[in-house]
Amino acid sequence: MIYPLLRNGLFLLSPETAHDVSMRGLQIAASVPLLKKQFSNQFQYKKNDLGKTCFGLYFPNPVGLGAGFDKNAAYLDELEMLGFGFVEIGTVTPKPQGGNATPRLFRIPDQQALINRMGFNNEGLEIIATRLKERKAKATSTLIVGGNIGKNKVTDNKDAWIDYCTNFNGLESVVDYFVVNVSSPNTPGLRELQEKESLRKIFSELQNLNKNNKPILLKIAPDLELSALDDIIELTAEIKMDGLVATNTTIDRSLLNGLNFERAKKIGAGGLSGRPLFEKSTQVLQYLHKGIAGRIPIIASGGIFTGADAQTKLNAGASLVQVWTGFIYEGPSIVKNICNSLSGNK
Repeated sequence: MIYPLLRNGLFLLSPETAHDVSMRGLQIAASVPLLKKQFSNQFQYKKNDLGKTCFGLYFPNPVGLGAGFDKNAAYLDELEMLGFGFVEIGTVTPKPQGGNATPRLFRIPDQQALINRMGFNNEGLEIIATRLKERKAKATSTLIVGGNIGKNKVTDNKDAWIDYCTNFNGLESVVDYFVVNVSSPNTPGLRELQEKESLRKIFSELQNLNKNNKPILLKIAPDLELSALDDIIELTAEIKMDGLVATNTTIDRSLLNGLNFERAKKIGAGGLSGRPLFEKSTQVLQYLHKGIAGRIPIIASGGIFTGADAQTKLNAGASLVQVWTGFIYEGPSIVKNICNSLSGNK
């Protein structure tokens, strides 16, 4: 009941400033035992009826937070306090990266959407890995943590596999699974790595390093032609790929209504997320699910705000779901609300 008022205040700030203010507020709450307990009781889904095992990992509930929100693994305790079943950190790159020039994150409130062109801004592998190691050494947390990995902007595509392998070696002991991100629209040329031969090279090299059978997933764009999706389906059978994440943000501005279409043109480049992406990402999910015939799990991402949205994704073939833009608009109750709805449908 309070969050809509709080959101209105936060929306007076720039999106990145609002993000920082919100997360620092949660840090303060998490540092006070009484407040932390109250937040946990308020926002965590306490029943165990939605737990499931995917790619060898047990998820206490199927609602996760997508990559890009906690890029530097700085807020995992706070996000666990809000009840997320899993959190994907990153995108992590081997070297620190400032990302694209600001402003680079834009709200479209009347369509519950965002456009971002962040550009893999992060503190780099060494700092993030150290932070995760320190947390793992002192925490009793059971939160599932995924590592979303990418290449540095300055790395040529022919050498991209080296960056992915560097990330894997640095994070292998501190994350539970990996997601290979070749689908962000905000790093020049990155989406070219979704081509069949590039993916075969990256995954082959990663699996050569994967002595402990850490799950490695692929995150794809919603804008691929069916032939490219067919190539990915074929690759899931040919090389060891433990799952898919469908989908990343879209560059398709036709999903916006007329007024916001014109506004988006003024905003310029970037990936569109939120409500407008829901149907398109679900169509990709359905196509992939049919093609892989349940051989590997799919994590659904794109436009999930409510329990009904999550149920649609699960019905379309997803095993787990991720929110991001929905978290911004719906607030900290989103996980519990979705879980309560899914539980009621069982």
